[in-house]
Amino acid sequence: MKNLLIKNVKGSRVALLFILTNVVYAFMLLKTIPQVMGFSGGMKLLDMLPAGYDFAYVSDLFEKLGDAGRNAYLLRQIPADMVYPALFAISYSLLLAFFIKKLNNLNGPLVYACLLPIIAGLFDYMENIGIISMLVTYPNLSTGTVTATNIFTLVKSITTSIYFVLLLVVLVMAGIKFIRSKRITPKTPNNP
Repeated sequence: MKNLLIKNVKGSRVALLFILTNVVYAFMLLKTIPQVMGFSGGMKLLDMLPAGYDFAYVSDLFEKLGDAGRNAYLLRQIPADMVYPALFAISYSLLLAFFIKKLNNLNGPLVYACLLPIIAGLFDYMENIGIISMLVTYPNLSTGTVTATNIFTLVKSITTSIYFVLLLVVLVMAGIKFIRSKRITPKTPNNP
């Protein structure tokens, strides 16, 4: 894993992937999620509930969505959300590796934190598969599917939260290192 990160942790590549990932995320936040929520009477979609949900919530949401809303969820939101987890996993792993490299610590244990976005991405895919299954089988919702999908949502949310806390810590450490390096480096006068 370290070799793969070292090979791909170039600033331009990280920046491009970061921008592409967030364009897809913005598309979902501004277009597909509001389209589907337009059918839900203000209820949040399952993807947007980091603290989880239960059988009653899923049943109520799917009922309020109606046929048109469930189709919009399945055919508009889910396809975009099948692209996003892979982009998130790759770009945010490389983003963290980029800043860990700035700390000269890519060979240390902190590099394993780069696995967190990959884990979150995998659980996002499992969440999506669970949501697809529930949408397709509605109104015959299975308690087991709802429970499993909720667990996938929770693991995705927890892993993502831990990742962003670690990213913030690494950014602060990299910032402190940068400021210290500017203070220590003596300035040389320009010679004409």
